[in-house]
Amino acid sequence: MNRRSFLSFAAIGLATLPATKLLAGGHGRTGTFVGASNHVTTGTAEIAGNQVNLLADFTFDGAPDPKVALGKDGYDSSTLMGLLTSNEGASSYAIPAGIDPSEYNEVWIWCEKFNVPLGVAKLN
Repeated sequence: MNRRSFLSFAAIGLATLPATKLLAGGHGRTGTFVGASNHVTTGTAEIAGNQVNLLADFTFDGAPDPKVALGKDGYDSSTLMGLLTSNEGASSYAIPAGIDPSEYNEVWIWCEKFNVPLGVAKLN
């Protein structure tokens, strides 16, 4: 198989996958963001191993000091993973050492400056 036919074959294969597989890759638990505190936060979050992934469909309308964190039926400040690196598109965040991601059921976008939620994705 030459390079051109391989690329065509790969493109056809990707086109036939369900959209959820293309977005999430099927590697971990996923959830869809819902905005909070009058902010618009949409798209998909995924926990895969010791990493939180905001997938390509992620969008956020912006706010000062947005951080990524986990929660278990509510925000947990001990899980902060740092500043949100982009208001749209895919990005990844390392879960802090000592945190067991299986104990959490939410991914949060949190405004630390004003201590308010900006969005939450409940994981399946």
